[in-house]
Amino acid sequence: MSKFLNLLLLMFCLTPGVAYAGCKDDWICVDEIHKDGDVELRARNLRNFPITYTLNVRTRNFAVAGPKTVTRTLGPGESAQVMLLDHRAGGGKGFYRYNYEWTVGRIDARHDDEQLYALPYSAGRSYRVLQGYRSRFSHGGREEFAVDFDMPEGTPVHAARSGTVARVVERHSKGCWKTGCGEYANYVVVLHDDGTTGEYYHLQHNGVLVDAGDSVVRGQQIGLSGNTGHTTMAHLHFAVYRAIDWGHTQSIAVRFQSADGIIDRPRRGARYQAQ
Repeated sequence: MSKFLNLLLLMFCLTPGVAYAGCKDDWICVDEIHKDGDVELRARNLRNFPITYTLNVRTRNFAVAGPKTVTRTLGPGESAQVMLLDHRAGGGKGFYRYNYEWTVGRIDARHDDEQLYALPYSAGRSYRVLQGYRSRFSHGGREEFAVDFDMPEGTPVHAARSGTVARVVERHSKGCWKTGCGEYANYVVVLHDDGTTGEYYHLQHNGVLVDAGDSVVRGQQIGLSGNTGHTTMAHLHFAVYRAIDWGHTQSIAVRFQSADGIIDRPRRGARYQAQ
């Protein structure tokens, strides 16, 4: 973008008495409300699910009451002030720039560790665990409590816990192992009643059997496994997450109910039969 266009955009953003909105992914908007030289930034949730966002602002000749980076949760359809930019008298023209990211779920979600999850496949079937908790290959950091199941393409995927379908992607048909491949993943995100999410990744192209807004019950078939996104082979990646900052999520250790009893820690190479 040229310097001239940048200047025009900044001048446009500072026109007094006018409100502007910058929206992302049809999920969240940040409204800029200009009054007497000051600017109020408000976040607006466009959907019927809680979302957690982080916003950072850079300013010149504006005072910000409070931190310049905030992470907060917006309830369904909620709008709330993020921060107020106070134009400093006699300080010259004001400049500000902000960026933000978001994800589904609540940052204050409290997971019930007594909750037992179903294995995410058909009753009576068993599949080998490719990666369990804290597997060295790719399950560290925010993904430390994810589980990869060795499920051939087209294997029925079932909900591990009841909830409401919040996000669905099934348009992709590509799988690869390099930077950027994650954007090709097909998935289903199920919002649980405690604000956590159950997420099912690498699904087959057009292999999702539910829609956003659907209520699903534990054990219900929701899709077909595949080989899309950041992957080297067909499998199902499943984890339960809590929203954190900058659009990220942190996986949570959960327990599974199998035909042979409770699984506290899924282990690589093990096979567990679904109840």
